[in-house]
Amino acid sequence: MKLLHIDSSVLADNSVSRKLTAQVVAEWSANHAGTTVSYLDLATQAPSHLSADSLGFRLPAGSNLSDVQKTENAISEALVQQFLDADVIVVGAPLYNFSIPSQLKAWIDRVAQVGRTFQYTATGPVGLAGGKTVIVASTRGGMYSTSEGGRAMEHQESYLQTVFGFFGVTDVRIVRAEGLAMGDAGRAQALASADTDIKSATKVAANAANAQAAA
Repeated sequence: MKLLHIDSSVLADNSVSRKLTAQVVAEWSANHAGTTVSYLDLATQAPSHLSADSLGFRLPAGSNLSDVQKTENAISEALVQQFLDADVIVVGAPLYNFSIPSQLKAWIDRVAQVGRTFQYTATGPVGLAGGKTVIVASTRGGMYSTSEGGRAMEHQESYLQTVFGFFGVTDVRIVRAEGLAMGDAGRAQALASADTDIKSATKVAANAANAQAAA
């Protein structure tokens, strides 16, 4: 089983989402002997944001590409193949200004490739990357999940669930630590809640993966 571990926080060792993804990966690996882990740190290895050159992978086969486009295509190909090869993807996704880090969005833009992770049909788009488990480590300074107004403001968990669902991934699990900036008690409660989520997410996801392997 292949696990892709992705971090996107820019806070290095001060990042809670990085600590949570490390816990998730450790828990998963402890329960699944032989799991191989690849790691992608988008804070230091993020692809560039989309441009006319980095959109080269969307050009028809046989197009006359510039050297820059060829280089950008190679980056996109490596990222989408890494994603497609993974059985489990663990994503660290802190809430930045009501959404995800731009580095994580840049990665998604490279992985969202028609014919690779989704395709259009006469009845609408169809995901091509099903059968995977995605575990999102979501961190937030405030509280968003406990009120209708808060849920309307966040475009982090909801966006990632939509994107991975568009790719055909139906098994998306959330490990959430929110209220991290709301005092020591709030932070402690957030971390305790996330620890419970980790045990639940890895257990449920493991069962789903085992069922798929036995099918």
